[in-house]
Amino acid sequence: MNIVIVTDAWEPQVNGVVRTLTKTRDHLIELGNTVTMLTPEGHRTIPCPSYPSIPLALFPGRKISQQLEKIRPDAIHIATEGPLGIAARSWCLRNNVKFTTSYHTQFPEYLKLRLPIPLSWSYAWFRRFHNKAVHTLVPTASQKKRLEKRGFTNVFVWGRGVDTDIFQPDNPQPLDLPRPISVNMGRVSIEKNIEAYLDLDLPGSKVVIGDGPDLDSLKQRYPDVLFTGAKFGHELASWVAAGDVFVFPSKTDTFGLVLLESMACGVPVAAYPVTGPKDVIQQGVTGVLDNDLTVATKQALMLNSEDCIHYAKQRNWKACTHTFLQLMHNNSTDTEKKTAITDPSFWSL
Repeated sequence: MNIVIVTDAWEPQVNGVVRTLTKTRDHLIELGNTVTMLTPEGHRTIPCPSYPSIPLALFPGRKISQQLEKIRPDAIHIATEGPLGIAARSWCLRNNVKFTTSYHTQFPEYLKLRLPIPLSWSYAWFRRFHNKAVHTLVPTASQKKRLEKRGFTNVFVWGRGVDTDIFQPDNPQPLDLPRPISVNMGRVSIEKNIEAYLDLDLPGSKVVIGDGPDLDSLKQRYPDVLFTGAKFGHELASWVAAGDVFVFPSKTDTFGLVLLESMACGVPVAAYPVTGPKDVIQQGVTGVLDNDLTVATKQALMLNSEDCIHYAKQRNWKACTHTFLQLMHNNSTDTEKKTAITDPSFWSL
């Protein structure tokens, strides 16, 4: 197939959406498909308000239209709801071209943390955006149910994988810190609820791996925490593998790719029992879910790292990409067949 993926989130950004899309692109190509990524590259951009590291394309409509007219793909997937995604959606609707979308991030909840916008208003906009798609792809079964309750239609599960060639327990960073070491990895920003982790009264040491708009202020407020900044590839994995427990305080992630990545490094997870963690974590085996994050962290420290590694190895990008590819066949009307394809049992724990 000749596939176009449109995304406002792209390299050099470091986040779960970018990792998901790069891995999906690579595996689609391995399977013999042609993939074109339409990203902010080549567009005039401005920094995203409150996220200066994220560039937003300025008035991309004409260029996106020209690119899609030239490529004439077999399938168009709109991965984000930003300027590029809006432009591609408009072109598809004008030209009666079918397309799929994905819902990676709980933006209504994120917006409410920063701006006084009612959730109902935000969800109405996102529902209108996605309901024109043939399929809206979400990472977990619980996220599917959440969106359907808010009136989203044609929602299908497209799971996530982990690169176990990179994320593995070997060669951890030699950290000269008091044990146990709790680790957090991801974007350092308010919507990740990171202060809930930083405020925990835990024995040992705390490490935060990543960059983000709140990094500098949190460094000043929490001088006893080791903030490493952004890390990449095998070095990133070595920092995660150095931890004894991975603490995931977010309540708004749709999945939390870092959960699988920490498990692949042999590090059990402590998290709240919310969408994302409750779909990925095997309670009492690969992590502990509890409304008291201190309790979850202390109990997770007692889990077997080998169980985490074994679980993560079963979640690979190749299987996820096969699901994605099946959902790109937009002309299919066999609902029963599509449901079977998009309901991998291992995401329903």
